[in-house]
Parts: sequence; structure tokens; C-alpha cells
Amino acid sequence: MTQDFAGRTALVTGGNSGIGRAVAGQLARRGAHVVISGRDAARGAKAVEELRAEGGTADFVAADLTDLADVRSLAKQALELGGGHVDVLVNNAGIFPFGPTAETVESDFEAVFAVNVRAPFYLVAELAPLMAARGAGSIVNVTTMVAYFGMAGMAAYGASKAAVELLTRSWAAEFGPAGVRVNAVSPGPTRTEGTAVMGDGLPNLAATTPLQRVGMPDEVAAGIVFLASDEASLVHGATLPIDGGRLAV
Repeated sequence: MTQDFAGRTALVTGGNSGIGRAVAGQLARRGAHVVISGRDAARGAKAVEELRAEGGTADFVAADLTDLADVRSLAKQALELGGGHVDVLVNNAGIFPFGPTAETVESDFEAVFAVNVRAPFYLVAELAPLMAARGAGSIVNVTTMVAYFGMAGMAAYGASKAAVELLTRSWAAEFGPAGVRVNAVSPGPTRTEGTAVMGDGLPNLAATTPLQRVGMPDEVAAGIVFLASDEASLVHGATLPIDGGRLAV
């Protein structure tokens, strides 16, 4: 596989498992030094061990993205581990407590927006200006198909990701003139550790898509890595749906 990310450092939030872990693996195989973050240090150590065993260069930073101080510290540590630069930022970490609006407790609502919106906002605030100063960089945000249409039980989650959609376009306008590309992917139902709690709800949701099947992390990761790569050099301010065609119908 081409080593087109050689010499670049990529920070992948939520890189311990699921889509983030798949992204980390694909970036590492293409030569990137990957810094992954997560809350579970044991899982992070295992992921780094696996990435290194595959021949990649990887580090783990423990971070609780509901804590703004941890978010800022994550950016600082990623820069230190990257030798002073982070060239790719993948805002992948997210939480999604589903349920009726009337039953959503305040702590869950606040956590969704802290992790899904505030953490990416401040990671970009810390890292994008440094990318801009170097004249290059790529940011990829992970949203969701339910940022585009209403679905019962997903009001808070969908609203948080709709905010990330707008941030993607705003950051594209803000940092694009300095050479920093900002894009997003919008996954559909994807089989990960996080979506296991959905049970039969996951394939039932996938049945509403034209392809009528659940996606796998590597399929979503491939789109993220494409957007982060020089192959997507003219793609900017865009969202790539990776949802089995759900947004097409």
C-alpha cells in the first residue's frame, strides 16, 4: 500500500474501537504516525500494540472529552507526540444515548453536546491555526445520517451532529484559504461496539436504506481516509454520505 501519509501525524479521537480504530489502522498502514485517544487506557494500550504489530507508528492519549481541560491537553499531547505538528485531525469520538425527549436527563444532554460538539470545536481551535500557519492540513468530522432527517428517539444525538455539519462548512470557509481542508462523512447504521446496544434495531434501521445492510467500520474508514488524503485535494467543505444510500431516498 502507498505510504502517502509518511511524515504526517494524525490524531483520531475515539480511536480505540469501531470506526476510529479502523481509521487508525488504515492511516498507519499508509505511513502516518497515529495518535489515538479514548477513555479506556487498557483498550488504548491494546490498540496501540496491535497497530505497532502491524508495522505502524502509534501512541495513545487517555482523554475524557466531556472535560474541556482534557480536550486542550489532548491537543497539546498530540502535538508533542507528533514532533510539533498534527497534520490530520479526525473528530470521530461520539456518544449517542437514544431515547424520548421527555425522558432525556440533563446530564446526558450535556454530555452529548460536550463530546459531539464542544470537543471537536476546541480541538479545531487548538490545531487548525497551526495547520494554517504551515499552509496544509486536513480535518474530517464524523456526523450521521440522522443529522439530515428526524427520527424518534434521536433528537439530542441528531441535533449535535447537525451542529457538526454546520461547523464543517464554517471551518471550511475559515481555514480553507490557508490550505486546510475540512470535510465530513455521514455514516449510516454501522456495526461497532457502540452500536451493539441497539440490538435488532441496527439491522432494522439498515433495512430502510437502498442497500439494506449494516455497514462495517472499514467501509466508513475508507471514506474518511480518502478525504484526509491528497487524493481529495479539491474536496473541501463537503460531507460524504456512507450510509447505503439512505440520504438518496
